[in-house]
Parts: sequence; C-alpha cells; structure tokens
Amino acid sequence: MFGALAASPRGAVRGRGVSLANLSSGLLAFPAIWDWYLRWREARRGFYTAWEVDMLRVGVVLTAPETGWITQTPRLVDRLRPIPGLISEDDIARARTNWAGECATMHAYGLARAKEIQRIARVHRDPFEPILAVLEADSPLSEYRRIADEIVRLMPDGCRYPKSKAEAVRSLLLIRLGLHLGLRQRNLRELLVCPRDGTPRSERQLADRRCGELRWSERDGGWEVFIPSMAFKNHHSSFFGGRPFRLLLPDLGNLYSNIDEWIDHHRPLLLRGAPDPGTFFAKTIKRSSSDAGYDQNTFYEAWRLTIQRYGIFNPYTGRGAIASLPPHGPHNVRDVLATHILKMTGSYEQASYAIQDTPDMVAKHYGRFLPQDKAALAAKILNEVWEAA
Repeated sequence: MFGALAASPRGAVRGRGVSLANLSSGLLAFPAIWDWYLRWREARRGFYTAWEVDMLRVGVVLTAPETGWITQTPRLVDRLRPIPGLISEDDIARARTNWAGECATMHAYGLARAKEIQRIARVHRDPFEPILAVLEADSPLSEYRRIADEIVRLMPDGCRYPKSKAEAVRSLLLIRLGLHLGLRQRNLRELLVCPRDGTPRSERQLADRRCGELRWSERDGGWEVFIPSMAFKNHHSSFFGGRPFRLLLPDLGNLYSNIDEWIDHHRPLLLRGAPDPGTFFAKTIKRSSSDAGYDQNTFYEAWRLTIQRYGIFNPYTGRGAIASLPPHGPHNVRDVLATHILKMTGSYEQASYAIQDTPDMVAKHYGRFLPQDKAALAAKILNEVWEAA
C-alpha cells in the first residue's frame, strides 16, 4: 500500500509533501487511507478483485480489538504526519487520545467494506484460459488425448535418432501418466521408479520422503502407482482418510511397453552415466548440466515444450493436435480430468476422485462447466423411455 502512495499519479507522497521516511504502519488504522487505496486500485484496473478483499481482511486482523498488532502498538501514532486531503492534524490528535477507539473504527470499516467488495469482485485472470478450447469440447479428455496420439504419429526412428526417440517417449509418458493419475506437479515429478526386478519401498520409507513410487505389482500383474497420503498437499482431506493413494495403470495404448522401454533403454540413454535421481522422469544430461532431476521450473518447461511441439496445431507444417491451444503447464491436466468426468456424469463426487480432492472443491472451481450440460444429462435419461417405445 505504501508503494501505491509513493507511485500514485495523484502524488500521494511527493505531491502532498510527505516523505517515505514518515510513512508508518499506523496509517493502516485510518479508514481514509484504505478508502483512497481501494479507489486507486479500482481506477488502475477498472474493477475490484479478490486481492482487495484479502488486503482488507489483513487490515481487519491488524486492528482487531485487544489482539491486533496495530491496536497493541499505540506508539505508532508518534510517527504519523498529516497528509493533505487524507489525514489532518485533528485526526492524528484524536488517534493519539484514543488509539484503541481509532483501531476499532477501522476494524468495523474493514469488515463492512470487505463484504461489500466481495459481492462485486471479478476474476482478474481466468485459470482455465490456456485450455478453454479443450474444456469446452463435448469430451475434454478425448480432445486432450489427441496430443498423445500426435506424439505417437511423429515418433522418431529409434535406430537413426535414439536421443530424439527417448525424449519423445518421455513426452508421451508425461501426457499419459498425467491423464491417468491427475496428480499435482510435485507429486508427478517426484514420482520414484522401481524396476520390475527391484524391491518396492515401504509405505513408511515413501512417507518419510513425501513422494510416491511407480512399481510392478506381482499380485495384479501390472504397473501401479503407490503414494502415501502424507505426500499430498491436501493430505488432511476427507478424500484420503489417512489411507495411501494406489492406482493400477491400465495396459491400454501400449502404455506398459512404453514404460518398459523408458525404464530399460531410453531413460539410461538420457542420463549418460550421470547420477540417477531415482525419479521416473529424468532430464536429458547435456554438457551444461549434470543434475538429471527435475525441479518445479524445469518440469513446467518440459511439459510446456511438449505442448508446443505436439499440442499446438501449426497450419504451415500440419503438425500439432489442437488449434488455438496456448502453451500451458502440467497442472491444467487436472482441469481436463475433472471437467471431463463432470460433463459425462454430472457428479461432483466422481469428478473429485479423479484429482484426489473433495466434491466441494470441484463444485467451486469447475461448476461453471456443468450447467449447460445438466439439462442434456437429464434429457438423455428421459429420452431412453421414448426410444424404448
């Protein structure tokens, strides 16, 4: 807020004869300062957002009776100086006489103003904008799956271009596992790997490392993903109930053969003798890098590069799966899964299963994609009666 006072075109600091050295946290106890700041934010952007609501709530906490930090720090009034048009000498004198009363006034103002702005606040950035073309399709998952099909179509010859083939298989498995698991970025990039002939790690070992593992299940005869609940961001959610996440991957679309080829051949090729990070996904080791493990930024860039190469349709080369698809990161795949199940079933609960979350969260974030399909879902059931006749 003080930065806004300094940078304001109205000259709240220079034009009003106030130096930055005189600005104090005590200013936050005056509703006039908050009113000016909120009007400045609205004029700058054109509307209110949740940012202003959150800022007001911070001010409410700071000026809470008895417990607020500003309320408990009356010495802040000694640093206050008048600001023409906002705070007068009389305002400062009144605050010096009754600091607790001034904070109580601000506390009540903040509560009322936050509710008022919350009713009219707008979304500044649509989180679904990068994949809106996918989410608005009748079958979002089928639409996004075209990216995996494009990778298979453009797969290089492993005999002539072994490195390119390995990187293409990695891109394919990024999309495939992302669509099958619906994990957050951290859980996906930190997923460990245990070869078929290896000994899987225990749940306690994985819980200590707060990550999961891809391993071969002798009991089910397939590749499974096992992740302790402690590894998830929302491990306290009712979805887990203290139980680990376990999913047996389906052997569809040559998924098992791709996993076996990646573990046995392509992954070691890209490591080039560098220390093995132990994760399923590994970077390509180059002269300028020696760490094969992904971090938050490099994993995002790997996914984004995959979308740029195979996801975005290029009318000049004929490559790419989806027209008008902007580059995006791995988190958007969760939006695809939740929206697809929501459109197919109309159930918030079933959609929450796909992304390891709760129905309330799905209803809050993805409910906008359901209303136009609700009538169609009901009509489909009702029309079966007429079709049978």
